[in-house]
Amino acid sequence: MKKYLVEFIGTFFLVFTVGMAVRSGSPLTPLAIGAALMVMIFAGGHVSGAHFNPAVTLAVFLRGKCDKGDVIPYWIAQLAAGAVAAVLVNFLGDKPVTAATHLPVPSLIVEFLFTFALAWVVLNTATAKGTSGNSFYGLAIGMTVMTGAVAVGGISGGAFNPAVGLGVVLMGFEKLNQLWLYLGADMAGGAVAALTYRVVNGNE
Repeated sequence: MKKYLVEFIGTFFLVFTVGMAVRSGSPLTPLAIGAALMVMIFAGGHVSGAHFNPAVTLAVFLRGKCDKGDVIPYWIAQLAAGAVAAVLVNFLGDKPVTAATHLPVPSLIVEFLFTFALAWVVLNTATAKGTSGNSFYGLAIGMTVMTGAVAVGGISGGAFNPAVGLGVVLMGFEKLNQLWLYLGADMAGGAVAALTYRVVNGNE
């Protein structure tokens, strides 16, 4: 239960930061999002592994570093956190928002690519023997999300995370049909990253 609580807390603050930063219109929004993920990873990594993302949980499971019995509870905690964060962002919001419009094929491509990149960085900095015990994994992971948000956020909304995708849809930033793209492309990106990791690193 402690692991699931940590997953809820970390995912909540990630999605809450996404919502409030986007509402603020600050040009530092990508940095705030990457930093929020980074600090939550450093805070919770020793308890739950600090996935805070269903696609990352899938990748870590396929890599062999997450127990089968934790996968569904992690997903529930992460998606619930995204929904709760969205409710609070909507409550605090003082003006209506307009849902963005994104083309489906470019969105699918960039969501897949940067979720792959995110899961690839997670696996290689937080689960690999060669980087075991390092102190930089949270920074590397957070900056991957920041990079993706800057590079392709305008193309897809820059979720790279089904829990974030659920949150931004519930906040009204994205249309409902974008949710299925976030789920499909992001989970596929995580799965392919795990398979690629195993090709490169074997079973270690």
